[in-house]
Amino acid sequence: MSAGGAFGGNRGLRPVPPEKGVFPLDHMHECDVEKKEYLLCLKSSGNKSEKCRHLSKKYLKCRMAKNLMAKQDMSELGFGKEADIEPYGEKNNAGS
Repeated sequence: MSAGGAFGGNRGLRPVPPEKGVFPLDHMHECDVEKKEYLLCLKSSGNKSEKCRHLSKKYLKCRMAKNLMAKQDMSELGFGKEADIEPYGEKNNAGS
């Protein structure tokens, strides 16, 4: 007999929240503008997420500001220096 219960649950044990990947939904649509900008960029760039990183960062910052996710340093979320993130279609033309 299993100690986990009929459906695999841990009876009597307190659940542990995941570190990343699950966070409150934006029920009040507080970051919809940022989300829609990001999704539009993905669609227009053929789902090349690297071209939309600046919008991904903007969306995550919105979520942190509205307490929809834990505040973290952007480097912990895969974002390096600001110079590494450039808007879609813009290139550094310093040498041209």
